[in-house]
Amino acid sequence: MYFKDLMAADSSPLTPRSYGMDLLRWWRFLWAFGIEWDRAVREDARDFMLWMKLADKPVRVHWRHRGRTSTSTAAPPRGGRPAPGAPNAVTGKPTVGKKYAPTTRAHCETVLRTFYDFHLERNSGSLLVNPFPLQRNRHSARANAHHNPEREHTKQRTGLYRPTVPTRIPRRIPEEKYTEVFAGLRSHRDRALLAFWVATGARAEELLTAQQGGALVGQQTIGVIRKGTREYQELPATPDAFVWLRLYQEDAWRKGVPRGRTKPLWWTLRRPWRPLEYDAARMMFNRANELLGANWTLHDLRHTATYLMLDDPDMPPAYVQAILGHKYLSTLDIYNRPTRDDVITAGLAHHARQQQRRDSPRPTVPAPAYNSDSLNVLFGGPIA
Repeated sequence: MYFKDLMAADSSPLTPRSYGMDLLRWWRFLWAFGIEWDRAVREDARDFMLWMKLADKPVRVHWRHRGRTSTSTAAPPRGGRPAPGAPNAVTGKPTVGKKYAPTTRAHCETVLRTFYDFHLERNSGSLLVNPFPLQRNRHSARANAHHNPEREHTKQRTGLYRPTVPTRIPRRIPEEKYTEVFAGLRSHRDRALLAFWVATGARAEELLTAQQGGALVGQQTIGVIRKGTREYQELPATPDAFVWLRLYQEDAWRKGVPRGRTKPLWWTLRRPWRPLEYDAARMMFNRANELLGANWTLHDLRHTATYLMLDDPDMPPAYVQAILGHKYLSTLDIYNRPTRDDVITAGLAHHARQQQRRDSPRPTVPAPAYNSDSLNVLFGGPIA
């Protein structure tokens, strides 16, 4: 019933899957204690959120290692990889840790609270109260319900057990590192994809929706389906991106890839020919990352494109908003904050200037003195 309501509200097809993962995690917790879903109370929700804070995430065994014995089901660790949660030496981004991230716990709390609100409104089961309540000092069911439009919005934690989510500053890929990643790609298709991601700022899955007839070389645009609105939009790209695209298409058509204006633009490199999906594109980018020992993601390419557009003084932010597909212009405010690399560079420059001042102090300026000739004129002769 809950999933049908989500789909009727014109949610993305990925929304029921994302919500279902959170619900499955809660259901397994209830099964372990023999609690029915409509008999859960606030203490059960509290214990569940504490469990998510302390428990390790389940490790998915790779299909190559599923035939091992129970004592050695885990895949052998690869050498040279940082420990889970440790920052990457190249990018500075922390690797995926063993614990549930605050964003995952916050998303789970929100999903479960809305799930129980949905059934409370419909009197489903024997449910009496929502085990995931709002914060105690909230007198309204919606944050900023009686907000004065002349004042700024105040931060209000909606859920009682919702964790504090730290603000993450978008990271860009430096130009020299981007060149190294680009050089590590294996095919013209991968180079064309990378060039279009950085040129258009489109999301990774949005670019994969492009069709062959949507790549207009004369207009230097490529058409994609937006993630939120699912509307068709043409995005400007660089000439280099279309050069790599043409090299990829000629090679692919020669091998027998389906050709047509309504056919997908991106295909797999081997038979049987299938449209390229997000997971395959992500693994392609991860292989290029492994050559550098980095952990950048495909979404970092979108951040890189955004920084490049905002650094151009002749590019109005309203146009950047339209290209990125943001609903509000204020979404770009997060890019005005200094990045980790900018902060470190500015801090090191400050220490270098301080050291230079200590090593090379300025010469002492002599104190001003009277001119002897002026004194002789004033007193009518030399002073004894």
